[in-house]
Amino acid sequence: MKTFRLGGVHPAENKISAGSPIREAALPKQAIISMFQHIGAPAVPVVKRGDTVKVGTMVGEPGKGLSVPVFSGVSGKVNKVDAMLDSSGLKRMAVVIDVEGDEWEESIDRTPDLVRLGDRPDLTPADIVAKVREAGIVGMGGATFPTGVKLSPPPGTKATCVIVNAVECEPYLTADHRLMLEKPDQILVGLQLIMKAVGVDKGYIGIENNKPDAIRLMQEKAAGIQGIEVVPLKVKYPQGGEKQLIDAVIGRQVPAPPALPIHVGAIVQNVGTVYAIYEAVMKNKPLFERIITVTGKSVSNPSNLLARIGTPMQQLIDEVGGLPADTGKIIGGGPMMGKALLSLEIPVTKGSSGLLIMNDKESRRATPQPCIRCAKCVAACPMGLEPYLLAKLSKAAEWEQCLQNDIPSCIECGSCAFTCPSHRPLLDNIRVGKTTVMGILRARAAKK
Repeated sequence: MKTFRLGGVHPAENKISAGSPIREAALPKQAIISMFQHIGAPAVPVVKRGDTVKVGTMVGEPGKGLSVPVFSGVSGKVNKVDAMLDSSGLKRMAVVIDVEGDEWEESIDRTPDLVRLGDRPDLTPADIVAKVREAGIVGMGGATFPTGVKLSPPPGTKATCVIVNAVECEPYLTADHRLMLEKPDQILVGLQLIMKAVGVDKGYIGIENNKPDAIRLMQEKAAGIQGIEVVPLKVKYPQGGEKQLIDAVIGRQVPAPPALPIHVGAIVQNVGTVYAIYEAVMKNKPLFERIITVTGKSVSNPSNLLARIGTPMQQLIDEVGGLPADTGKIIGGGPMMGKALLSLEIPVTKGSSGLLIMNDKESRRATPQPCIRCAKCVAACPMGLEPYLLAKLSKAAEWEQCLQNDIPSCIECGSCAFTCPSHRPLLDNIRVGKTTVMGILRARAAKK
């Protein structure tokens, strides 16, 4: 069975919500639609206080440069357009909507009927990419890179395959697993749309073998579709990283930045993104809701919720039985790459894959001890870096040395910190260094 060749760790899976079917979360009384839901320039509000919106109404148009539109997930009246707290801990521009009813834009096809690629012979590659851009779709595995850009390879590059990232290697999270079990046909049509958009005849779906039911179902559904192959993978974190998945599925290694997956012929899309592409192209549905896993060992009803973007996290916690008494920390995302939330009024965004409620015992960090030079962090790093050194250089503000030791290649997976017997905050320090170095590189590029 395939896997990536360098590094990796095996954290406890804790997929305790895997058996919970997707269910719709209740509508919020008030939705907070952030304009900062993707990598690049934020969207620009196009509504004002007092305006009436429907589900699927555009409330933010793309900003200059790399950007996508933002849509309302609720119907009602705009209460205000103002800076609101988001998961970064910063106040950023958002549209706040008082919810009234659930009225959808008439152009959205709400029927459950499956629309296959053969039902739309009129679709051209340009049509598909345009629909994806117009629907505001971004990478839904957490990266939030604008998908329309990804489907438009830069000059001099050529895609040879599309890889669907259905790995979901982050502990606790099960939204992608449930999506495959409940919407396999739509996912396969979405993959065919991507393949047509980028002009390739080979598509892969990578799934770790801790999801045997999803592997069986997707293989059965894909059996009659030419060019699509389901690839079972060994369980190893962080197999869901783009570069690790490409290595595992097709055996190609992406060079260091600025090289991209397209430079080895691969386009990788999260399975949730693939489903969103199906809905955008075949159902004319913008991205205004997503599946999010709300879970934790002390949570009374761990669930996979279909939540409207803009729903406060507090409401999702109420949906699963409320905040446990022994709560120690609330994480946006999973335990390896997620970040602690400062407030439960923070809204669901396009990149919200999970909400993890950690009990007090498991959320406590051990006291860091001196490095014992064991090199376990080096062995665990899937990018072949030296995390102990990058953390030390970052803490000392040696930015040029950080760059020379390839800190931009860090994917922030947390494998180094997970495996460190001295409990050193390696990832924390490296994140600071990487952010600083990337800022320096952008400033240098702007001067040229």
